[in-house]
Amino acid sequence: MTYEDLAQLGLFRGLRRKDLERFSAVARIEEYGKEELIFSQGARADKLYVVLNGVVAIRFEPSDGDPLTVTSVERGGMFGWSSALGRRTYTSSAICEQPARVVSVEGHLFRGLCENHPETGVVIIERLAEVIAGRLSSTRGYRRSVAQWSWDGVVLAAESAGTVGGGR
Repeated sequence: MTYEDLAQLGLFRGLRRKDLERFSAVARIEEYGKEELIFSQGARADKLYVVLNGVVAIRFEPSDGDPLTVTSVERGGMFGWSSALGRRTYTSSAICEQPARVVSVEGHLFRGLCENHPETGVVIIERLAEVIAGRLSSTRGYRRSVAQWSWDGVVLAAESAGTVGGGR
C-alpha cells in the first residue's frame, strides 16, 4: 500500500506525505468475496478497515431479534472502528455485499501512530468521530422508524379489533 493510495481515501486525505508514509507502512490490503464475513459481532476487535472498492454491510444482531443492517460501507468508508478506540470486541458484524478490497490497520498500530504523532492523530480521530457520529445518528433514526412502524401496527391492530378509538 503506497502513501499515494492512502491519500485518496477520506480518512487520510490532506495529510502530509511523511504521515501518509507512516500509515502506509502498517496498512495491509485484504480481499474478500461476496457474502464473506470479515468479522463477527463479539469477535476480538483488532483492525480498522477502509473500503477501497466493493460494498461491506455492517450488521447488528440484537439479543431479541433478527440481524439488522445498520449501514453499507462503500469506497473510502471505514468500519471496525472499535479497534481504533481500543475496545475489546466489535459491536457489529461486517459482511461483504459485493466482493471487496479493503485497507486494514491493526488497532494497536493505528493508536500508536496517533499517540506518537498527535498533530496528525487529532485530525484522524476527528474524522473517525464524524463517521461514528453519523453511524449512530442513522442507527437511531432507523430504530425510531422501526419503533414507530411497530407502534402504528399495534394501534391499527387494536383499532380493527375494536379495542381502541371508541370501539367496544
